[in-house]
Amino acid sequence: MKENKIPELWFTPKVLVIDDEKRIRDGCQKTLKLEGFEVATIESGTLGLEIIEKEHFDIILLDLMMPGLSGMEVLARVKVLHPETIVIVITGYATLEHAIEAMKKGAFDFIAKPFSPEELRNVVSKAIQFIRTLEDIVTENSRMRVLINQLSGGVMATDAQKNVALANPAFLRMMNYRGKAIGRPVTEIVKNKALNQMIDQALSMPESEFAELTAELEPEGKGDDEETMLGVRCAPFRDRLGRNLGTLTVLLDITAQKKMDQLKSDFVAMVAHEIRSPMNTVLAQLKVVLDGLAGDVTQKQEEILRRSSEKIKSLSDLSTELLDLARIESGLITQEKERLNIFEIVADQVTFYQAAAQAKNIKLELRQPRSLPPVIGNKYNMEEAFSNLINNAIKYTPEGGKVTVSAADEGKNLCVSVRDTGYGIPEEDIDLVFDRFYRIKNEKTRSITGTGLGLAIVKSIVSAHNGMVRVESKPDHGSTFCIYIPIIDA
Repeated sequence: MKENKIPELWFTPKVLVIDDEKRIRDGCQKTLKLEGFEVATIESGTLGLEIIEKEHFDIILLDLMMPGLSGMEVLARVKVLHPETIVIVITGYATLEHAIEAMKKGAFDFIAKPFSPEELRNVVSKAIQFIRTLEDIVTENSRMRVLINQLSGGVMATDAQKNVALANPAFLRMMNYRGKAIGRPVTEIVKNKALNQMIDQALSMPESEFAELTAELEPEGKGDDEETMLGVRCAPFRDRLGRNLGTLTVLLDITAQKKMDQLKSDFVAMVAHEIRSPMNTVLAQLKVVLDGLAGDVTQKQEEILRRSSEKIKSLSDLSTELLDLARIESGLITQEKERLNIFEIVADQVTFYQAAAQAKNIKLELRQPRSLPPVIGNKYNMEEAFSNLINNAIKYTPEGGKVTVSAADEGKNLCVSVRDTGYGIPEEDIDLVFDRFYRIKNEKTRSITGTGLGLAIVKSIVSAHNGMVRVESKPDHGSTFCIYIPIIDA
């Protein structure tokens, strides 16, 4: 059993031993072949260079003190021919100064004569671990490069000096740029003044702040007959200490979506003008009659008028929530996001709904977390999402029940949950509750008013923040709704 197991690689490492002592060459060859390496040996620097010029070796064990061509001269030539090759120098006669000089010139490590097989395995094991780390980095970079290049959206990264560090083909196409981009100033590739200003703003953002800048821009250099609109997201890229290393910009062609949004906006405007305004007028007139300002009404007439008023108000609320949903969905591209303290937002909503909970004798409880990391989001939309969940929990919980709101750090995501002891949701309805206009109606919930759009609004908001919303529920055992929002730099 070997105490120092050499890390495994997906290929067989090739090792060249250059040493004028036969026992050193033979000992290294025997030890490393037992580890599964492909080993070649040579007795002089001159002959070693002849082999190195013809083929590549992953590791070279190189004696510094050899007659003829010295190990230091061989090292210099290896770094020119194969800079990625790992060179481990072999020293003797306590020549530590030579070993230090060799490492300054690019050697990976050194081993002093005489050395044991165990010492050889130790130093080669470090070299193999280094090779494996480099392979992992190269593989990851290659995978990331292929992924980014295949994206239909444009991606560009800059360094702290505002030079292009990465730009995929889609980005260059959207900028109408042809040629090499890496290393060039951003202003050579990006001609749009507004986009350059966004990059400058992200790059100069203080360490204490972090925000994702968003905008919609028309690219320059396009023909007048092409109505192209780009959605832009730009954010600073930082190290673990919060220092700005550069920026990351993402472009999406939102032309088709903008056209659809325009059609939707036109329809919504019609709804607002043709439906909501007349209904509000009718409500106002009904109130005049109910208040007796138009003459006395009988008890039966008052009952009918109040019922009518409630139905019309429900329709008015429906049109309002339709407007909200349309606004959220059409504004996802341009909504401003900033660093948020989610617990403060949740706490404000719990405080706001305490009166409604007390009116039903429901205990509305907020559990204080120890600490929560920040997230990037739109404050108004987050408030609306938590408001809908808490309001629903109160409405669908009978008197004397309990609603518990909590937040927790779950690693990659921050989770906000709203748990109630209410009527619960049948299993067959769980997958439908986030659909528009879908409402659970049974003998327990039939009297509860609503539009069926609240949870659809919650889902749209959470999706716009790259998050998820989940629900767990059983009839008569309550429900738990959980919102998951990605944590910054998780």
